[in-house]
Amino acid sequence: MDLGLAGRAYAVTGASSGVGLATAALLLADGAHVAACARDAGRLAAALDPLPRAGGARVYARSCDVLDGDAVTAFVGGAAEALGGLDGVVNNAGRSLMAPVGETTEAQWREEFELKIFSVLHLVHAAEPYLRRSDAPAIVNVNAILSRQPESRLGATSAARAALLNLTKTLSSDLAPIRVNSVCLGLIDTGQWRRRYESAGTGLSYEEWSAELAAARGVALGRLGRAEEVAHPIVALLSPRASYITGSSIDVGGGVARYV
Repeated sequence: MDLGLAGRAYAVTGASSGVGLATAALLLADGAHVAACARDAGRLAAALDPLPRAGGARVYARSCDVLDGDAVTAFVGGAAEALGGLDGVVNNAGRSLMAPVGETTEAQWREEFELKIFSVLHLVHAAEPYLRRSDAPAIVNVNAILSRQPESRLGATSAARAALLNLTKTLSSDLAPIRVNSVCLGLIDTGQWRRRYESAGTGLSYEEWSAELAAARGVALGRLGRAEEVAHPIVALLSPRASYITGSSIDVGGGVARYV
């Protein structure tokens, strides 16, 4: 199925690895131009350079701290100039803070909310003028199932994710006809989990450890998800084929969600 992405341009944050990189790869494979940013320029270039590009798809890559509003504005402006505009953005920068509420400092609370909220607002505000010139503008915020199903060991992250889900709904109304949607993740096999496995010091293989983790967390499909399994719904929501979907969220969690 042709998603109508060829020749369009999309900005992706946190694009040097994981879900961001998988999203950039899928867009390029469909012939879309990609503006990609991450903090480490060398790592970003090394990740993007080998990606296949269909139909003359181009890449604009730049180092950018999404918490620096001026840097984000410069990234978006450079991307729009290099790629002939912007049709959509993917807010993907993020992390999780593994700490219960009683062990989370005030500074950590502020850092979590700043990253989850202001990284999105910076990109949205910078991109809005360009998106309004597109005939199929879209924003996708990469969020987490924690936004509706909090965990006590992830108290600050759960709260910040809930705030982002709420903000996404508000933006879908305030920015219309720009479409704004969420993709909410469960346990996805990214660098975060690899690092936690290494720090665990277990005698299990990563496959055994991650399967036990999935079982302990109640993942119905019994495994961690893959980055490309998240990229597909992100790209589908960016596509003009999703032209009547806004203010919605899609869970990509292998059945870990328990809320109705």
